[in-house]
Amino acid sequence: MAAKKPGKNELPAPVIVKKITVVAGGHHGGAWKVAYADFVTAMMAFFLLLWLLGATTEKQRKGIADYFTPTLVKLRENSAGSSAGLLGGSSITDVDNYPHRAGQTGTQALTIPRDATGGPKEGGGHSARAMKMSQQLKQKLEASAMLRRIASQVRMVDTTEGIRIDLVDNADFSMFMLGTTVLTPQAVQLLKAIGDTIGPESGGISIRGHTDSLPWRPGVEENNWSLSAGRAEATRQALMRAGVAKDRFRRIEGVADRELLIKDHPEDPRNRRISILLMN
Repeated sequence: MAAKKPGKNELPAPVIVKKITVVAGGHHGGAWKVAYADFVTAMMAFFLLLWLLGATTEKQRKGIADYFTPTLVKLRENSAGSSAGLLGGSSITDVDNYPHRAGQTGTQALTIPRDATGGPKEGGGHSARAMKMSQQLKQKLEASAMLRRIASQVRMVDTTEGIRIDLVDNADFSMFMLGTTVLTPQAVQLLKAIGDTIGPESGGISIRGHTDSLPWRPGVEENNWSLSAGRAEATRQALMRAGVAKDRFRRIEGVADRELLIKDHPEDPRNRRISILLMN
């Protein structure tokens, strides 16, 4: 149908103009800068990780890993090593023996690379020292038939503080007469061999005595605290008789049964031990 034309006296229909203003996206502020900075930081950390993996040795990578997990190193220092074999101790470069360990590893010391080539010069002297002492002590123990029988009770552990030698009792061997600070004949010869080994070395010496948790008889005034401290002192005197200078001893202490080696069995004889630490 045709549109109706306005009459002579009618005004034309008004023209309505609809104006649409298109507004472009506004300014986002500085949020993108923060996100970009985070991205650049993550990329820098990633490339730094790649550089470390390529510029370091396996031992150095273990050291860097332990730097970010110091509790693992601390727990490893409290370990007394394995229980079998001549000088059958473990070092903290072995696979850790903690619950839920998931295959993590320890190390002898923290080493940070000083150049892109890596190599022995960044570390390893401590481990070489432990290996040298281990070989010397092994030769001395093998030279005696009696000491060969108790050699498995000697554990050498390379720790962050120094080289620790643990002398551990068992059902067939004891460092001291029962309930006393008197060394057994085997222990006297064993400490003589140890004194000959650590005597020429440098560094201070710390001795710590440990006992099991067996209680004393009623009416006896002694206790495991005084017993462990007395055994540590008896060990010090035996080492001095073996030629170790008296001014090298830094600390003599007894901890009774507060640092058990076999925690599930406090009465186990292996909890009775003497720890000799040759400090770095």
